[in-house]
Amino acid sequence: MRYTFLLIVLMVSCSESVQPTTFNTVDIETVYSDSLSIRAIELMGNSLAFAANKGTFGTIDLATGKVRANIEKYRTSVPAFRAVAHTSTDFFMLSIESPALLYKTGDNGRMELVYKEEGEGVFYDAMTFLNDKDGIAIGDSVDGCLSVLTTSDGGNTWSKLPCSQLPEGIEGEGAFAASNTNIKTIGDNIWLATTSGRILFSSDKGKSWETYQTPIKNAEATEGIYSIDFYDENLGFAIGGDYTNPDNAMANKAITKDGGQTWSLVANGNTPGYKSCVQFVPGTNGTGLVAIGFTGISYSLDIGISWKELSKEPFFTIRFKNDSIAYAAGKNRISKLTFR
Repeated sequence: MRYTFLLIVLMVSCSESVQPTTFNTVDIETVYSDSLSIRAIELMGNSLAFAANKGTFGTIDLATGKVRANIEKYRTSVPAFRAVAHTSTDFFMLSIESPALLYKTGDNGRMELVYKEEGEGVFYDAMTFLNDKDGIAIGDSVDGCLSVLTTSDGGNTWSKLPCSQLPEGIEGEGAFAASNTNIKTIGDNIWLATTSGRILFSSDKGKSWETYQTPIKNAEATEGIYSIDFYDENLGFAIGGDYTNPDNAMANKAITKDGGQTWSLVANGNTPGYKSCVQFVPGTNGTGLVAIGFTGISYSLDIGISWKELSKEPFFTIRFKNDSIAYAAGKNRISKLTFR
């Protein structure tokens, strides 16, 4: 009897541990405001780092709320930053248009320019690190293939992959610089999401690549995949749409359960429509998703099959700190989001 009771307790405990979190509301508290467009944030321990237009970048101490903001100028211009990344020791930020400028934290608290690229069509969209040594950034197509930068020395030096090492590009293919979430890495795996609705996948830190087509609509220049996230090496989600027609919810949400090889549309024709960022909710066994955009905040507890709108407050990008607290950035602000 004693062992039977123990088994029942264990079964109940296991069952309870995998129950999905259910969100019904979200509380929004502004932690930083300025006249900026903020599309790139990164949680670094108990700080949140950000970079924006007008050359502005900085950190927010999440314990004290203290903000340190600076402006990075390049000659007489101020770059527009839409991509950030970090290692355990350094912060990185990448500007969009030519000259594309990639900075890392340097000595004496100053940012150090570690990569510059000039030319027609140069436009960078997102970046991240796989570990403390290996990093990657993605940009729009130049000379027949996507622009992909890699580093293997912790971001001290960066090099651009030749087109011979990448899949053949599609004319006009790029990535949306909307939320710094069209790259996802887990271990040595890298997924890149494009405006053409494609996924470029590498299992060896970017040395070799495969391509997979998703059913996300991409007929117009403003359509395609805006954001992807993976819960593990198999389960992933992609979201997009058309920001010029944000209510259209046809063919803008898709799920994969085999590491990105095949994708299926979900909630096709049902809200939400266009969103610029999607993230799995931590601790939900892959069932919880939050998608945000200038149209508001939507939540799914069943891997995207059904959604509820939690708020109409506009944001561009979001990062979860734990299973109920996240930070989101958008026009003129960064906010703390508490889901309940």
